[in-house]
Amino acid sequence: MYLKEFEVRWSDVDANRHLANSAYINYMSHTRMAFLLDLGFGHEVMVENKIGPVVFYEHMYYFKELFPGKPVRVSLEVMGMSEDGCFFEFHHNFYDSKGKNVAHCEMMGAWISLETRQLTPLSKELLARFEQIERPEGFRTLTKEDTRKYAKKPKDLA
Repeated sequence: MYLKEFEVRWSDVDANRHLANSAYINYMSHTRMAFLLDLGFGHEVMVENKIGPVVFYEHMYYFKELFPGKPVRVSLEVMGMSEDGCFFEFHHNFYDSKGKNVAHCEMMGAWISLETRQLTPLSKELLARFEQIERPEGFRTLTKEDTRKYAKKPKDLA
């Protein structure tokens, strides 16, 4: 499990004086990018491979409030990946200063080619970096159907 610690700042608080939804999203994004950087997926590697990560969805579950003045730890576990590395599922948990689980998020994403703007698999070299990670209980190989399980389609105004 990958862990990143944050200080809850006043700018992260909403009108109810607890951690704002947008701050949860920012903390998770920062945790993911730190994890990828530690895995050797820095900006230089992504530029060289002409890829970038995209998020399909983030499903949040809130259990208890977080307030300024205490640290919060955000975890990341790779819960699923397609065989070619194109699709990935990460789970995040938020822990208060006493280690109590206060929120959970399930997110799914993929890699996009920055040239074609289409989804793309990882190179064998980059996929090998993910294969070295310890797989948590419940890890699964993702299929294209897994990415469509919520079957949401856009509904345009016109």
